[in-house]
Amino acid sequence: MKRFKITLLVAFMLGLFVACDEEPQLQTPLPEPEYDMSGFAKGADVSWLTEMESNGVRFFDANGKQTECMYLLRDLGMNSIRLRVWVDPTSGWCNKNDVLVKAWRANQLGMRLMIDFHYSDSWADPGQQNKPAAWENLSFDELKTAVANHTTEVLTLLQENGISPEWVQVGNETGNGMLWDDGRASDNMAQYAELNNAGYDAVKSVFPDALVIIHLQEGNRNDLYRWLFDGLQANGGKYDIIGMSLYPSAENWQSLTDDMITNMNDMISRYQTEVMVCETGMPWDDAETAYSYLSNLIEQCKTIGDDQCLGVFYWEPQVNSGWNEYTLGAFDESGKPTIALDAFAE
Repeated sequence: MKRFKITLLVAFMLGLFVACDEEPQLQTPLPEPEYDMSGFAKGADVSWLTEMESNGVRFFDANGKQTECMYLLRDLGMNSIRLRVWVDPTSGWCNKNDVLVKAWRANQLGMRLMIDFHYSDSWADPGQQNKPAAWENLSFDELKTAVANHTTEVLTLLQENGISPEWVQVGNETGNGMLWDDGRASDNMAQYAELNNAGYDAVKSVFPDALVIIHLQEGNRNDLYRWLFDGLQANGGKYDIIGMSLYPSAENWQSLTDDMITNMNDMISRYQTEVMVCETGMPWDDAETAYSYLSNLIEQCKTIGDDQCLGVFYWEPQVNSGWNEYTLGAFDESGKPTIALDAFAE
């Protein structure tokens, strides 16, 4: 199949990548990773990465050597990358072509891939699940078709470039459904299930072996998860994995982690499903506490069993407080990773 012709969105500062007519090519071979790239997933969502690079942000290892970000994360023990997809973002970042650039880079490094469909032109989360502008006036049946077509289009683009995601999220933090108001779960659980299934079936049509995740916020809240997944179960909702977010503070991380582990065990037992942490983070300037939290979280997840709790992903660890005022990354002001990320190498 003819491969999609792309031009890199950024000129990679380290000379590891170049833009070309057919597809990106590595200029120099990359050494094999020191860590296991299978089994328990230790990953990061780095969806801001190309935008950060275009704004001159640079990344450095502990010795101050400038290093490509994904390569650095791999060297720190991560084996997986997560990337969000927006339908038609005004800025262009996180559209399908930008996702392809980042996915190609992760693939070249031998890293595993999670694709996170927001089904929106911008952020989809518990407070906003807005339809893409082009979908606002569609009928419900047309909306299901749009979900299927968009999912198929993005995944086919990856497939044509030799990239196979291991996991695909159908929606992002959909604790009350997605594509409001049609898919608001508290108003119409059945319609949310149908929209979800349109995405699920589209994923399987392109990548039959990819595992489909339904991802909710507040992984410590068993009541939320039981309500949503009981509702999906009653309406024929399809999924392979239950994904969770958790953003604790320095004061409550131990109790919230314990609550989430209890919730994980309940999800595994109640729905005979696998679970994973798709997002987590703590303040970048309290790195020692973040390290304690992540080490404990990973250890407890592995205690459940890496065939049941599949992994932990940090959300945008390459960020410090100097980028978009986001404070939950894990790099310091000099562009070096903090001790928090040592938890992924253990």
